[in-house]
Amino acid sequence: MLLSRMKSGDPEIFATVQGEGTSAGVPSVFVRLAECNLRCGWCDTKYTWDWSTYDRAAETVELGIDAIVERVLEVSGEGVRNAVFTGGEPLLQQDELVLLAARLRERGFRVEVETNGTVVPTEAFAACVDQWNVSPKLASSGNAERARHRPAALQWFAARPNAHLKFVMTSDADVAEVSELVDALGVPRARVLLSPEGVDATTLAERSRWLADRCRTHGYRLGTRLHVFLWGSERGR
Repeated sequence: MLLSRMKSGDPEIFATVQGEGTSAGVPSVFVRLAECNLRCGWCDTKYTWDWSTYDRAAETVELGIDAIVERVLEVSGEGVRNAVFTGGEPLLQQDELVLLAARLRERGFRVEVETNGTVVPTEAFAACVDQWNVSPKLASSGNAERARHRPAALQWFAARPNAHLKFVMTSDADVAEVSELVDALGVPRARVLLSPEGVDATTLAERSRWLADRCRTHGYRLGTRLHVFLWGSERGR
């Protein structure tokens, strides 16, 4: 499997607390996969896919399932039993992730997947996933609609009660776009989180106050970026 590297050169497999979504604050071990099929202008992990700026050979590493499981167990210790597959876009490697998820579940891990909602999961992989954290991209991401809006994939996630939709918000235009999409998909607003865009605590605090009013008005949940408040943009946190 192709993983991202930390600045130390080690694979980006690390234990921390979940920073986003409905399980924010839960002690978790992250496995960050490389490569992505979208190109978001505000992406804070461009080192996983932007090979015009970053050196692919330096930023990625190939690891087998056994090596990944060993590393997960090493960094998680006794206190962490929530595994999060993130990216990049993890579903680009979902055939291999089926095996990894199954191995981790055998060892008592719960499995979350963070995805941009453009790839339909296989039933084999879906059977191994406890929670989907789906972040569909809006026009403000800079991606063409045909790339970011894949109806079949979005409808698949909309039909799963263990999938929550998380949107990165920058303006009131984003709020209107979210409402249109959520209504079209028929997703209960209790399963929708609005999260402020930002990579520093000051920006997030300001935008969270603005966004809290919109959530109150429209009935959405307010998402946070707990890891940014704690560690800023530090990699491996």
